[in-house]
Amino acid sequence: MPTVFFRDLGCIDYQAAWDYQTALHQELTAAKLLRRTHVPGQESSQSTIQHYLLFCEHPPVYTLGKSGSESNLLLSTDELVQRGFQYFKINRGGDITYHGPGQIVGYPIFDLDDFFTDVHRYVRTLEEAIIQTLAHYDIESQRVPQYTGVWLPANAQGQPLRKICAIGVHLSRWVTMHGFAFNVNTNLNHFSNIVPCGIADDDKAVTSMQKELGREVNINEVKDILKSKLASLFVFDYG
Repeated sequence: MPTVFFRDLGCIDYQAAWDYQTALHQELTAAKLLRRTHVPGQESSQSTIQHYLLFCEHPPVYTLGKSGSESNLLLSTDELVQRGFQYFKINRGGDITYHGPGQIVGYPIFDLDDFFTDVHRYVRTLEEAIIQTLAHYDIESQRVPQYTGVWLPANAQGQPLRKICAIGVHLSRWVTMHGFAFNVNTNLNHFSNIVPCGIADDDKAVTSMQKELGREVNINEVKDILKSKLASLFVFDYG
């Protein structure tokens, strides 16, 4: 069973977290290559695979995936600065999204050779961990076939299909980085400055646990539940 080292980075600047992810990704990839050339009977600690799961929050920032369109950012450069937002073009999949306080941003740095080499299954498993976490709070959620992420269904009260978690990943040599953004107590007004995930449909919206439950949620409690769901679904122990 793989061991995953968990680190809660707290509220951290996006660039600092990206640099840290990149360093861990490079470390894991290098160890993986060493393991492939390892001679049996010759022990080497350098070839030990260490997987990581990072949780954090970011100051308000917009990130654009490599397949996204800049036209989905509705603010000019000057407006971004004036309103206190950062903006990064990054190497994950997907379009534009928002990160900010009250959101659990998760960055798994996994070598999928130790789990399963299936990108579709990897994304579905991340989604399932969020779905099971929401179920703990009696929030019904689902997948939408044509989109990644986790959604709340439209309901009889007139609420449309609502996205509560965005997912965008990057893999190199089956080693993952980037991950998910799960709205717990997130300021949803900040999504109005973008076309979230490039989805402009009138019958879709963005939501959070706080909005759905009508109260602020203990984010540390959510983290603990989510950690447990991820370990159970991916079948690993925490180091």
